[in-house]
Amino acid sequence: MASSPFCCVFIFCILQTVSGSGPYRSILSFGDSFADTGNFLISVPSYTFLAKLPYGQTYFGHPTGRFSDGRLIVDFIAEAYGLPNLPPYLASLHQHRVDSQQGVNFAVAGATALDPAFFQEGNVTTKVRSNDSLSVQMGWFEQFKSSLCQTTQECTDYLGKSLFLLGEIGGNDYDYSLFQGLSIAQVRTFVPKVVQAISAATSRLIEQGAVDLVVPGIPPIGCFPYHLTIFSSPKKEDYDPRNGCLKALNGFSEYHNSVLQTALEKLRKKNPQANIVYADFYGAAMRFFHSPKHFGFTNVHSACCGQGGRYNFNGSALCGAPGSTVCVDPSTFISWDGIHLTEAASRIIANGMLQGLYTTPPMTLPHQEFNHGL
Repeated sequence: MASSPFCCVFIFCILQTVSGSGPYRSILSFGDSFADTGNFLISVPSYTFLAKLPYGQTYFGHPTGRFSDGRLIVDFIAEAYGLPNLPPYLASLHQHRVDSQQGVNFAVAGATALDPAFFQEGNVTTKVRSNDSLSVQMGWFEQFKSSLCQTTQECTDYLGKSLFLLGEIGGNDYDYSLFQGLSIAQVRTFVPKVVQAISAATSRLIEQGAVDLVVPGIPPIGCFPYHLTIFSSPKKEDYDPRNGCLKALNGFSEYHNSVLQTALEKLRKKNPQANIVYADFYGAAMRFFHSPKHFGFTNVHSACCGQGGRYNFNGSALCGAPGSTVCVDPSTFISWDGIHLTEAASRIIANGMLQGLYTTPPMTLPHQEFNHGL
């Protein structure tokens, strides 16, 4: 049963009172644009639209490199554990002064779970200009680790008290292929390879000393303006009457998530010392697609920021491009730019994770008071 808006706000207020009193000393994050706090903008500065308002307008008051009007899921989780927002890893490499002692973010928009060679072999073009796949991010982590701790005991202490967020990752692997004409059936054959890459990265982190890891599935892609526009169908039966989403694409998300959960269960048996949590982004998001008004959303499938069309999404004129417009109240929208979530939607998913409603097993609670507030 979904929680009420009051419950979500109440719990979030409790989380805001935490100040470094949680169980973790840092958070280390990986993934794509759902978690990127600025790495993409640093690596590809030519994407100037991301460096301007309205990006970041809701919370920060200025653009931060996040693909949202405000905070992301990872930001809300960091706040819940009394930790600061995670600086992008690449900032430290470009002589920016950042404090990474309490965490760092390796996620990059456009990142894939599989390496670029996989797509090159299949003649699939990745549209972004960075090739910072999951294995590249793993390499960054190992570089970061070597600069952070010098002895085995130091690394054990630090990593054993850190929370690892491994994703969302994998969605781009599928999107790049689907948008270039491959059928869902064809792309479905990629799923075991993508999941294996995620599983291998998780295992690699455990070998390095990670103890607490959260591995999210992919969201219901059939509900996003981006996919609804590109894969628009004249057939009424292609849409779920309960929510207006494309059934085949959501079925694909469910398939990926089921394969991922099976792989994580195998990892748990192999690594009983580690706490490997599956985060159900799909289920957490479907709550507000099924009952949008319950969560304060009055705009379900349209992007807050975009340029025209049934879903206010135009792939040739994204949010921030000349001619694009932004909604008056992003908190009433699920989608920010047709591809990514608004801060309001990210907050709901993060709360669902922290409450243990959409994590298996439940995440470690931030502190005792949080438990009392559930």
